[in-house]
Amino acid sequence: MDQYASGWKTLVTRANQLFRATTHPAALLPVEGRMPSLDSATEWVNSPPLTASDLRGHVVLINFWTYTCINWLRTLPYIRAWADKYRDQGLFVIGVHTPEFDVEHDLDNVRRATKDLRIDYPVAIDNDYAIWTAFDNHYWPVFYFVDAQGQIRHHRFGEGDYEMSEMILQQLLTEAGSGSTDQALVSVDATGVEAAADWDSLRSPENYLGYERTQNFASSDGAVLDTPHVYAAPTRLPLNHWALAGDWTVQRHAAVLHKAGGQIAYRFHAPRPAPGHGTGNARVCRAVPDADRRAAAGSRARNRRR
Repeated sequence: MDQYASGWKTLVTRANQLFRATTHPAALLPVEGRMPSLDSATEWVNSPPLTASDLRGHVVLINFWTYTCINWLRTLPYIRAWADKYRDQGLFVIGVHTPEFDVEHDLDNVRRATKDLRIDYPVAIDNDYAIWTAFDNHYWPVFYFVDAQGQIRHHRFGEGDYEMSEMILQQLLTEAGSGSTDQALVSVDATGVEAAADWDSLRSPENYLGYERTQNFASSDGAVLDTPHVYAAPTRLPLNHWALAGDWTVQRHAAVLHKAGGQIAYRFHAPRPAPGHGTGNARVCRAVPDADRRAAAGSRARNRRR
C-alpha cells in the first residue's frame, strides 16, 4: 500500500510539473536578452568573484539594491527566503549593491549592513555603476530572472508580486532539470523596516535629510547649507514636516550632528500608531554626533536621481 501510494504521489507530482510547464506564465516569457557580465564589480561580499562559467547551468536571480532604500528593505524577507529554499536546487541569488548616496560607497558600511541584515548570498559591489549601466537599469529594487542558459526571462521593478516571482523561479528551476522543486510558496513574517507598507493608508511620502532632495523643512530660518548651525524645532509641526534641534550641518545627502543632544522631529501619518499617539504622529529621534540619518517611506520603486 505504501509503495502504491508513493508511486501515485510521484505520478501526480510529475503531471503537475508538466501542466505547470505548459500553462505557467513563465513558459510564455520571451527572452529579453543575455545576462551581462558581473566582471566589472569593484568588490565582492560573501563570495569570491563570480564569472559566467561559475553561473553556467544555474538559474540566477539578480537584485539591484542599496542598503538605505526602504523599498528594497521590504523585499528582503522574500529574497532571503528564496535564497534559503532554492539554494540546493541550483538557484544563485546575487545582490548588486549600487549606491544612491555618498555614504553607501563606503565598503565598510556595506559590509556592516550586509551582516546586520542577515544577507548571506553573494553581493557584487557596483560603486562605478558599471553593472547598473550594462543592465540598462534605472531603479531600486529590481529583480532580473535569468535561466540556466544565461538568458534574462523576466524582470520586476519595485515591490510586490512575490507569488508570481517565486513561481517564475520554480518554473526556471524545473526547466533547468531540478525535478525536486517544492511547489509550495514561501511564507515570511516581516517586521520592523522590512514589514510591508500599508499602501491604502499611506499619507506620508518619502523624504530625505540632505538638502538636495528634502521637502518641508520647518526649523526656524530654514536650512543653512554646508555650514554648522544651531537649529531650533517649532513646538508643533504640520503633517509631513520635519525639523532639527541642536548643532547640525545640512549637507547634500545628509544631516550631520556635531554635539550630543541633537534631535530630529518629524510629523507623519502612521496607520499603526504608537501607544499614546494618534494617526498624525509627531516623532522625535534623539541623534548622536556624526550620525548620518535618512527618513524614507513611500514609493514602491525609486528611480535613480543623482
